[in-house]
Amino acid sequence: MVEFALQLDSLGLQQMGLEFGGGGLIGGIIGYAAKKVAKIIAIIVGLELALFKFLETRGILQVNWSAITGAAQDTATSAGSAAAGQPPSWLLSLLSALPVSAGFTGGFLIGFKKG
Repeated sequence: MVEFALQLDSLGLQQMGLEFGGGGLIGGIIGYAAKKVAKIIAIIVGLELALFKFLETRGILQVNWSAITGAAQDTATSAGSAAAGQPPSWLLSLLSALPVSAGFTGGFLIGFKKG
C-alpha cells in the first residue's frame, strides 16, 4: 500500500489533473465543433437529395435512386468493416497518454451531446 502511494506521488497528481482537465477542455471543443459540422453536412446532403427529387419530378433530371442507395450501403459496409479491424497506430499512441485520452474522450462526448 505504501508503494502505491509513493508511485502516485511520483506521478504528480497535479500534473495528471492538468492533463485530464486540458484534454477534457480540448475534447469538449472538438466534440461540439464535430457535431455542428455533422449537422451542416446532413443539411447539405438533404437539400441536395430534395433538389434531385424536385428536378426529377419536373422532368429536367433523371436520377438512378438504386445506385444512390447502393453507394450509401457500400459506404456503410466499408465503414463498419474498417471499424472492426485493427486500430490505427495513432489511436494506440493516443491511448498511451491515458490522462489526456480519458479527459479528451469525456470532453468530446459532453461537447458532442451539447452541440
